[in-house]
Amino acid sequence: MPEGQIALALAELRSALEVGLARIDGQLALLVQRSDQTDKALAEPEERVSALEKTRWPLPTVAVLASITAVVLTIVSLAR
Repeated sequence: MPEGQIALALAELRSALEVGLARIDGQLALLVQRSDQTDKALAEPEERVSALEKTRWPLPTVAVLASITAVVLTIVSLAR
């Protein structure tokens, strides 16, 4: 094979490789963007759940309030 044909084949191979790598880079950039969007989408519900957990009443407190209410109602009904 003459050197000119080898150089041409190498140039074509290099061009094909550069095009392929550019396409892969574009796909990777798209995947990173989608991953960032997914992270943001997941963070919002996590923040909402955390806020709800902070504002909910703990079960022992509800049980104590129910017990006190039952005792008060019993005392009131016995007093009548």
